[in-house]
Amino acid sequence: MNDQVKQSLKRTLIGKVVSDKMDKTVTVLVERRVKHPLYGKIVVRSNKYHAHDESNQAKEGDTVEIQEGRPISKTKAWSVTRVVQVAQIV
Repeated sequence: MNDQVKQSLKRTLIGKVVSDKMDKTVTVLVERRVKHPLYGKIVVRSNKYHAHDESNQAKEGDTVEIQEGRPISKTKAWSVTRVVQVAQIV
């Protein structure tokens, strides 16, 4: 191999924080739109991921970017890389 820098092949997803009750962990809801295989209608599919948030900076309602990594705990293998948009305070 060359002496080039290896590019990260880790997946990144963008989603909304739905829970920040745990210490250093947030629950992120990622929604994606897919076409129904038979009827052709666009439907929304969603998954929840537990993501590691070392500095507890992400709050409920924020839009965050998460990156795949090694398993940190039983259910946590993602990390928050940045807060894309801060939640609106009503």
